[in-house]
Amino acid sequence: MPSVAADTVDAFHRGRFHLVQPKGRGHRAGMDAMLLASLVDAQKPFRLADLGAGAGAAGLAVAARLDDAEVTLVERSPDMVAYARKSLDLPENAALRRRVRVIEADVTLTGRARVAAGLSDDSFDHVIMNPPFNDAGDRKTPDILKAEAHAMTEGLFESWIRTAGAIMVPGGQLSLIARPQSVAEIIAACGRRFGGLEITPVYPRAGENAVRILVTAIKGSRARLNFRSPLLMHDDPESHRFSAFVDDLNNGRAAYPRG
Repeated sequence: MPSVAADTVDAFHRGRFHLVQPKGRGHRAGMDAMLLASLVDAQKPFRLADLGAGAGAAGLAVAARLDDAEVTLVERSPDMVAYARKSLDLPENAALRRRVRVIEADVTLTGRARVAAGLSDDSFDHVIMNPPFNDAGDRKTPDILKAEAHAMTEGLFESWIRTAGAIMVPGGQLSLIARPQSVAEIIAACGRRFGGLEITPVYPRAGENAVRILVTAIKGSRARLNFRSPLLMHDDPESHRFSAFVDDLNNGRAAYPRG
């Protein structure tokens, strides 16, 4: 009987980059990572940190779409760090390799420990994150790798956004994707660190409840919070096909810049 592959190599952005991912275990990247990456839109060279990067999908998506991006993938799981490094070693990603590095570090590190891990103060123009989103009361998965990627702990947004604020330059942009139920925690965690919050609810179809929120904020801004027009994944209530704009976001043909 032939052996079952432990990994898969998956194409994103219509083949502009590829990702090595675990098969049948762990978190597998998809639409969330691509929507998160679409929030980054820059017209000049910039440095980006992808916190909790997993195998590196969102950070690599930014690097593939924007040639002037220098990307740091930050992940605490040794297993997922290994997948990120495997991805960078793929021949298909050779053009991105020189602009992407991987750091094995816990996002919640503070002070000297964080700096020693390679996350210095005021060193990134953009920080993106897709934090774990399952509540403590959600059904637990026996998959340890997946549980680590999905399990939310108390104060998670506070600690992750604190790190983002520390490593980002003044005026830098924070971007994240989360469940709508986390909106109050996100706003509270941004506090005085970030202002000008723009929140976009993401709906599967018209008439259905939001399943995600896209959030951007600017370090040091005092602008007020703004809820943007909703993003509908599917135009046709009978079809699973993405709308043309969402398909462009998913495949790196468009950005979803701040309003």
